[in-house]
Formats: sequence, structure tokens, C-alpha cells
Amino acid sequence: MADPTAPAAGEQIPVTVLTGYLGAGKTTLLNRILTEQHGRKYAVVINEFGELGVDNDLVVDSDEEVFEMNNGCICCTVRGDLIRIVGGLMKRRDKFDGIIIETTGLANPAPVAQTFFVDDGVKAKTRLDAIVTVVDAKHLPARLDDSHEAQDQIAFADVIVLNKTDLVTPEELEEVERRIRAINRFATIHRTQRAAVPIDQVLDRGAFDLSRILAMQPDFLTDDEHEHNDDVGSMSFEVERPIDPEKFNAWIGGLLADKGQDLLRTKGILAYANDNRRFAFQAVHMIADGDFIGPWKDGDPRRSKIVFIGRNLNRPQLRRGFEACQAD
Repeated sequence: MADPTAPAAGEQIPVTVLTGYLGAGKTTLLNRILTEQHGRKYAVVINEFGELGVDNDLVVDSDEEVFEMNNGCICCTVRGDLIRIVGGLMKRRDKFDGIIIETTGLANPAPVAQTFFVDDGVKAKTRLDAIVTVVDAKHLPARLDDSHEAQDQIAFADVIVLNKTDLVTPEELEEVERRIRAINRFATIHRTQRAAVPIDQVLDRGAFDLSRILAMQPDFLTDDEHEHNDDVGSMSFEVERPIDPEKFNAWIGGLLADKGQDLLRTKGILAYANDNRRFAFQAVHMIADGDFIGPWKDGDPRRSKIVFIGRNLNRPQLRRGFEACQAD
């Protein structure tokens, strides 16, 4: 018997683009979407900036299909991959109710949105529902000063999740919101901690307004050129032996204290010695967090990997430091 909630054959599938600068809380929001009981299923496309992907491991285990695209900005080299993935999903459109695309924190969302208007095959089968931008209330002022990507992500947002409000004072929060409104006075803003916004406020909003975007950027549908912060780079490392947690904590603590201003984002999946659980480590500048996210799956190689995104990265130094964290 057919599922009465499945989209009809001729119905366009809603697509939500989830964006936000490095460490704002996109994956936290995505995990909430995938774990809360809302009765809907989503296909998820994750794009990472770096040689080794860890975001796919940071997404909680769920029944949803997760597709990962590494080592490129989703708005540049992998747009063709995005079109192919969406085309493949359309062959199984009765299996899900919508598509969520989580972009790398360094992506300009405009070319991503363009894909759903300039590619005829994608345009016929999908509709861009909303661009949802997650914002780090503590670090946004600095990012607006040094990153045009952060500005673009806010400018194109239909919904803004103003996250980590517990890390700033009420006065700082008002100033952050004022700066957001100076860039985008149309988007709905939700103030949150740990991205705790009602799911129905970010999905199935029907909020993307092409006419507003064209008024802001008349060449939106034809402009394929955009800039990147060339001084921001990514380095990834992987080791086979288990990690000694005491060695890792001592090393990463010293590294973040010394180089935290240059480290925009640090994230890793670690295999601790004598522990069957995966440990997820994440940091934004000097603010770090970590927790176990479930057991290693049978047959999966228990390799630890870590990704650094930032400026003035020293590859040999970072590699030696991570390798020295391995258990004896």
C-alpha cells in the first residue's frame, strides 16, 4: 500500500539549504532535525572543506540517507556532484519528504541556490524552500569584519538561527542582532542555545523569495563568479593507533590556547584506547567541546582523524602533535 504522506509523482520536493560560518552550530541543528519525532524523512547532502571528512561522522545515526562531498566548495567544483545527487534522489522520491543540504562553513549560499533555478532537471523536480543560516552570537562580530562569506550567508538567509546566545551579554546580543538587521531586514530571527529552535520554524517554510534576491542581486541567475577567503586553509590528519585521551587533552588544550585566534574550526572523530565508543571533538577558536557519539560500527576501521580550518596553519607541527597523541 502506498504511503499517503509520500510526495506525489508530480510534486516538487522541498529543499532546505543549511548554511552558516564555521562552528556556528549547523551540525547541531541538523542532528536535531534527524532525531526529533516529526514524522518526516529527509535525504541529507553534506559538503565539507578539507581533505578528510568528519561531518558525516558527526551526524547522528538515523534512517535518513546522507551523502558527503569532500574537498571543495559546494558552490564551485562540486556543483555538478550536487546536481547528480539530486537527480539520483529523484528516482527514489517516494522514500523521503524533503532534502537538506548542509554547506561548508566557507560557502557562499548564492551559487547553491542558483542550482535550483538554472538547471532545468533540478528545477522541474525540486523547489528551494528556504536558506537557513546559523549564526554564532559570540564570534559573529569578528567574522563580519574579516569574512565576506559570513556576510553573504546572512544576506541570503530566509531564516536566521542566532545561536549560542548564552555566551554573550544581553547588550552584546542586541548589538549582534542590530548588525544582522543592517545586512538583512527580511529574515526571521530565532534566538537559540544549542540550536534549539522548533523544527517547523526552519523546515517547510516556503520562505525563499526569488524576487527579493533579484532586487538585491539582479545578476543572481547568471553570475557564476564569487570570491573566497584565500588566506583560510584546511589541513586534515589521520592515525591508526588509538588515542591516549590525556595526551590529546594536553596537546589540544595548549594548541588552542596558543593558536586559537587563527583556528576558526577544529573537529575530529577519535578512537580512544580501551574504549569502544567514538569521541567527537569540536572547537571554535579557543572554545572546545567533546562527547561520545556512540559505538564504532562492526567492520569500520578505528582510525582517528582531525581537521583544522584556519589561518597560518603549520602542517608538520600539527601532524607531529596529533601523531604524538597515540597511545604507547
